[in-house]
Amino acid sequence: MTDSKYFTTTKKGEIFELKAELNSDKKEKKKEAVKKVIASMTVGKDVSALFPDVVNCMQTDNLELKKLVYLYLMNYAKSQPDMAIMAVNTFVKDCEDPNPLIRALAVRTMGCIRVDKITEYLCEPLRKCLKDEDPYVRKTAAVCVAKLHDINAQLVEDQGFLDTLKDLISDSNPMVVANAVAALSEIAESHPSSNLLDLNPQSINKLLTALNECTEWGQIFILDCLASYTPKDDREAQSICERVTPRLSHANSAVVLSAVKVLMKFMEMLSKDLDYYGTLLKKLAPPLVTLLSAEPELQYVALRNINLIVQKRPEILKHEMKVFFVKYNDPIYVKLEKLDIMIRLASQANIAQVLAELKEYATEVDVDFVRKAVRAIGRCAIKVEQSAERCVSTLLDLIQTKVNYVVQEAIVVIKDIFRKYPNKYESVIATLCENLDSLDEPEARAAMIWIVGEYAERIDNADELLESFLEGFHDESTQVQLQLLTAIVKLFLKKPTETQELVQQVLSLATQDSDNPDLRDRGYIYWRLLSTDPVAAKEVVLAEKPLISEETDLIEPTLLDELICYIGTLASVYHKPPSAFVEGGRGVVHKSLPPRTASSESTESPETAPAGAPPGEQLDVVPTQGDLLGDLLNLDLGPPVSGPPLATSTVQMGAVDLLGGGLDSLIGAPNFVAPPAAAVPANLGAPMGSGLSDLFDLTSGVGTLSGSYVAPKAVWLPAMKAKGLEISGTFTRQAGSISMDLQLTNKALQVMTDFAIQFNRNSFGLAPAAPLQVHAPLSPTQTVEISLPLRTAGSVMKTEPLNNLQVAVKNNIDVFYFSTLYPLHILFVEDGKMDRQMFLATWKDIPNENEAQFQIRDCPLNAEAVSSRLQSSNIFTVARRNVEGQDMLYQSLKLTNGIWVLAELRIQPGNPSFMLSLKCRAPEVSQHVYQAYETILKN
Repeated sequence: MTDSKYFTTTKKGEIFELKAELNSDKKEKKKEAVKKVIASMTVGKDVSALFPDVVNCMQTDNLELKKLVYLYLMNYAKSQPDMAIMAVNTFVKDCEDPNPLIRALAVRTMGCIRVDKITEYLCEPLRKCLKDEDPYVRKTAAVCVAKLHDINAQLVEDQGFLDTLKDLISDSNPMVVANAVAALSEIAESHPSSNLLDLNPQSINKLLTALNECTEWGQIFILDCLASYTPKDDREAQSICERVTPRLSHANSAVVLSAVKVLMKFMEMLSKDLDYYGTLLKKLAPPLVTLLSAEPELQYVALRNINLIVQKRPEILKHEMKVFFVKYNDPIYVKLEKLDIMIRLASQANIAQVLAELKEYATEVDVDFVRKAVRAIGRCAIKVEQSAERCVSTLLDLIQTKVNYVVQEAIVVIKDIFRKYPNKYESVIATLCENLDSLDEPEARAAMIWIVGEYAERIDNADELLESFLEGFHDESTQVQLQLLTAIVKLFLKKPTETQELVQQVLSLATQDSDNPDLRDRGYIYWRLLSTDPVAAKEVVLAEKPLISEETDLIEPTLLDELICYIGTLASVYHKPPSAFVEGGRGVVHKSLPPRTASSESTESPETAPAGAPPGEQLDVVPTQGDLLGDLLNLDLGPPVSGPPLATSTVQMGAVDLLGGGLDSLIGAPNFVAPPAAAVPANLGAPMGSGLSDLFDLTSGVGTLSGSYVAPKAVWLPAMKAKGLEISGTFTRQAGSISMDLQLTNKALQVMTDFAIQFNRNSFGLAPAAPLQVHAPLSPTQTVEISLPLRTAGSVMKTEPLNNLQVAVKNNIDVFYFSTLYPLHILFVEDGKMDRQMFLATWKDIPNENEAQFQIRDCPLNAEAVSSRLQSSNIFTVARRNVEGQDMLYQSLKLTNGIWVLAELRIQPGNPSFMLSLKCRAPEVSQHVYQAYETILKN
C-alpha cells in the first residue's frame, strides 16, 4: 500500500490519537504516527502541539524515521525555538554517529533550522563535520557554513569556518571542492567587499583538476568561480581556456553556457594573431548550434545568450546562418529571437539567402512574425548597402499584396531606408501614396506623413494629402499629430505662397485646441520661429539630417561587456544587469571583462569603430525602451572641457543633453553659455512657467543670503564600485540657488580625466546647470572639491521615493551610476511667505483628507528659536498665537515647482515634543516636508 493513505484521514480528535501513537513502545507504530504527522503538516494542518512528542522519536537508529523527524523539526523550529533546543543534544550525538549518512543528515538539518538561539550550539558539531573522514559529510558541511553565514555572519567569521572552507578547496574529493566553491561564492555575493575567493594560479589549478570529476552542478559552480578570476597574462588565459574547452561537449546545457562564459571572458586577453584564437572561435560554434536542437524553452535561453555573443563576436557564428532559419513549428518567441540573430549575422556574403527567407516569412499567417519579418527586410537594407535595391523591390512586391498590416510595416521601414540613402529610391513615393487611405496604425500614418513632408517638393498634391490628415487631427495619436505639425511646417517653408492657410490652421489646432504639452510647445516654437525669423526657421526645420546608423538596437558596449560576464544566468535572458532586477540587501557586483593585453586589441572594443563602419563614425546605440538606466547609459559626452575656467567656457550642450531634446535643440541655440563664476545662477530654481526669457535670466531674484541647513558630506559612490573613484557629497541652498557640493577622490592607480555628470529624470526636474568642471587631471590619492550648480527646469518624472536622484558620472575609465536622496528643504524657495488672509482661505480650501499629522520628538527649542531656525531654511511663520499655554505657529513654504505647503506647529513650553500638522494639495509631499522639519530643527 502506498503512502497516499496518510493524506486521506479527516478524523476529529486526531492530535490526541497521534500523541498516544508517538509515545508507543512499538517502533512501527511510532513510524506510522510520524508519517501521519508529516502528512498533516504537508496539507497545512497545525501539528506544532506534538513538538515534544516528535522530538522524543529522534532517539532511533532507523534512518527513515530520523529523516521524517528532522523534516518536522525544520518546519516548526522557528515557531517553537524554546522547544527546538531540546533537539540540540541529539544533533550533537548524531554528528558523531558511525553511519556517515546520519552524520550528514544531522549537519544538513542543523543548517536548515534558522533559529538564533540554537546556532551557537551547532558550531562544535559543524567544525567536526568539516574535517570528517567521509567526503559526503564534508561536502554537506560546506553548504551548511553558507546557510549558517546567512543566519549569523559574525559567528561564522569568529569561529574560523571561512578559513576551513578555503582549505576545503584543496580537498582530494572533487565534490567537496565544488561545494566549498559554491558556499564561498554564495557568501562572497552577500559581502562583495570581502576577498573570500582569493584565487591564485595554484588554487585555479586545483579547481581545474576537480572540474573533470565533478557532477554537472559541481562543474557549474567551479566554472562560475573561474569566470570571476582574472589571469595575470595571455599565456595563463590560454592555458585555462584549453582545460575548459572539453566542457563544451557536455550534455547539460548549463555546463555548456558556463564554459562559453569563461572562454568569452578569457578570449579578451588573447591576441587575434594567435593560431589558438582562431581554433577557439571554431570550437565555440558547434556547442551553441547544438543547444538549438533542445526543447523550445531551452532554445529561447540559448538564443538570448547567442544574441549577446553575436554582438560581441559575430565571427563565431558567421557561417552558421542556416541554423537560425525559422521552422514552421517554432513557438513565436523562438521565431522572433531567431529573426533578430539572422539580421545581426546578415552580410554581403549571405544576404541573398537571408532575403529569400525573409520574403517567405512575410507571407506567413502569424501577424507579429510577419511584421517583424518586414522590419527585418528594412534592417537588412540599412545594414548591407549592396542589398538595398533588392530589399526595396522586395518591399514594393509586398505592398502590392495589399495585405493591410504588411503594407503598413513596409511603409515604416521604407521611411528608414529614405533616411539611410537620401535621393536614391524616391521614385517609389508614388506607389506609397496610392496606399494612403488604407493606413490606420499610428506608426504607419506618422511614417507616411514624414515622407510627404520631407519630399513635399516632389509631390504635386502634398498639400491635399496633408490636409486630408488634418480633418481628424484631434482623433489622431500624439505621434501622428507631432509628425503632421512638422510636415506642414516643412511644406510651408518649401511652398510658402500656396500653404499659408494650412500652416495657420495646424498651428492653431496645436496651440489653442490641444491639451498635450509636447504638441503645444512644439507649435509655439514653430509659430515664434516663423513669425520672427523665417530664415532661422528654414535652417532649423529643413536642416540636413544625419544618416541613421546600421544597428540601432545594439546593447551599449559597457553593458554588453557586463552581460557577457553573466552568460547562462537570468541577466543574459533579460539583457539587463542584475542590479536592474535584483532587490534586497545582497550586494550586486558590477562585473566587467578583463583588460586586453597590448597584443590583443579587439575590433569590438568601444574605442574602435565596428567592422564595416567608416573610420571616425561610431555606431549610435539606442537604449531599449523601458530600461530605467536607458537615459543614462549612452553617455556620449564629447571631449572634456579644458582651457579657460567656467567664467568664459562655452559647453556644447547638445552633446550632454541625454534625456531628450531640451529647449536649446528646439529654439536652435547650439551653444549653452555657462554663467560667469561670480554670478552663480540664482533664478534657475524659478517656478516653471516663468516664460522662456527667465530660463537664462541669471541676474534677477538673488534674495538675502539664507543660511539653510547643510548636511555633512556622505559617501555616495564607494571606490570599490567605481574602479577607484570615490564620490562624497551634500546639497546646499544659498542665496536662492541650489548646488551639489561634491568631493572626488581618486583611490585608483591611474590618472582620471574627462569628467562629466548627468541626472536621470526626477520628481522636481533637478539637473546640472553647468558641466562638471575638474580643471586638472585627478592623480592617484588626490581629492578635489567641486560645487556643481543645479537648476530645477529639467525633465520631470515622479520617482519612488519622491526625493530620489539617479546620477551617472563619466570619466576616462568608465561610466558609473549611483542614486542618492536629496533633502527637500533645498527646494524651499525664498518667496514662500503667504499673506495671512490667503493662508486662512487656502487652509480652508484644501480638503481635510489632505491633512497629515506628525510628532517631532526630542527638540528642546522654544517658539522663537524654532521660528528663526525654520526661517533660515525658507519656512516662514505667517502668524503666531498662544492658546491655553501652547504656542501655535502657522507657517507656509513653497517648493520650486510652485506647490504650497501650509503648516501648524504646536509647541508646549517645557515639552520637547511638538505636534506638526501639514496641509498640501499634493499630500505625497507631506512626509518629506516633515523629514525636512526634523532635520532642520535637530541640527
